[in-house]
Amino acid sequence: MDIVSHGLWGSIAFGRKSRSSFWLAFVIGMAPDVFSFGILWLAAVLGLSEKPDFSNGTPPESMIPQYVHYLYNVTHSFIVFLAVFFLIWLLLKRPLWELAAWGLHVLVDGPTHSYKFFPTPILWPLFDWKFNGWQWTTPTILIPNFVLLSLLYA
Repeated sequence: MDIVSHGLWGSIAFGRKSRSSFWLAFVIGMAPDVFSFGILWLAAVLGLSEKPDFSNGTPPESMIPQYVHYLYNVTHSFIVFLAVFFLIWLLLKRPLWELAAWGLHVLVDGPTHSYKFFPTPILWPLFDWKFNGWQWTTPTILIPNFVLLSLLYA
C-alpha cells in the first residue's frame, strides 16, 4: 500500500481521540516505510547511495542495499511490533493505541505485497515465512483503497 494510505488508515482506526492522536497515528502508520525505504531515498538524494531504477517496473531486490532489507524486516514484522507495543505499555503503564497503526500497516502489507517485490516478513525474526499476496499497485487493490478512504474521510 502507498505510504499516505497507511497513514490515513492508521489515523481512522487508531487516531480518533483528538487532533494530536490523529497525527500521531498518521505518522506511526507511515513509519515502517519511512524507516526502510525512506532512508534509502534520503541517502539517494544526499548522494550517499544509488537510487534504484523503477523506470522499467520494480527493480530486482538485489539492487536494493542490504540495510534496507534488514530495516524492512524489522519494521514490517508483527512480532517486532508486538514486542515494542507491550514494552511501551509497560513503560507508560497504559497502552499507546496510536502505535497500533504500525501493526495495522504490517497486517495490510501482508496480503498486498507479493514475492515479486518485498513480501512482508510478518513473523520475522521467529520465522522467515512470507505471504505471496497481490501487488497493491494493481487497480483491483488501489482503486478500492482510494474509494474507501475517500468515503471514510468525506
